[in-house]
Amino acid sequence: MLITENTVALVTGGASGIGEAVVRRVAGAGAKVAVVDRDAVAAAAVADDVSGLAISCDVTSPTAMAAAVSEAESWGGRLDVVHLNAGSVGGQSGITDLDVAAYRRVVGVNVDHVVFGLTAAVPALRRAGGGAIITTSSLAGLVPLPGDAIYTLTKHAVVGYVRSAAATLAPEGIRAMALCPGFADTALIAHVRDQFAGFPLLSAGDVADAVERMLADGGAGECWYVQPGREPGPYGFRGVPGPKGGDAPPDLSWEG
Repeated sequence: MLITENTVALVTGGASGIGEAVVRRVAGAGAKVAVVDRDAVAAAAVADDVSGLAISCDVTSPTAMAAAVSEAESWGGRLDVVHLNAGSVGGQSGITDLDVAAYRRVVGVNVDHVVFGLTAAVPALRRAGGGAIITTSSLAGLVPLPGDAIYTLTKHAVVGYVRSAAATLAPEGIRAMALCPGFADTALIAHVRDQFAGFPLLSAGDVADAVERMLADGGAGECWYVQPGREPGPYGFRGVPGPKGGDAPPDLSWEG
């Protein structure tokens, strides 16, 4: 997909970090961008800079996500690109301790937001004749992150959801993909930034580069890793051996 002046995009978590870098990148290519964030003041500041639309939104609410998508589509006249980028760190092991309220919060942002955002966006993308949905997972969606099992759980869930949803959406010209960056120098790691001394970190711009590549060349269901000093690209999942003998598996598609 080539970003043009006719492209309308929506980015959650768009007021800072990776989301802000993506907003500025696609806006710089000519797109109209809706900046969705819980921080209304920061969203307005970024939106003003790119002549976009600021939307204050609790991404963990299905009604709020549906309203944000509707507002962006009405403002832009269509919707072509949706980047479900808002995220939260786990902040607990989830093994020997479990703060249930904190667990619910991180699942709400990292998983519920993706499901609510995708289901809200699909009708708008259908009306536009197709488009792209990129969800921000993490390298922790492909490999385990020791010390943060809850975060790893949520990011693996995003990868699985996107890969499954992509098969349903691809025939309609809607590409669902997952972005899986390694550690990036953003506010999410600010509280442990000193622990990364000497460790190469991604910049938000590095991740925006990958998003641009995914929009141009990414395939439905692909999960792109992003690591410092390496070209981003789709992760190669290994196949799982099937059962011996028998008929083909049943068709479990729920949409005709």
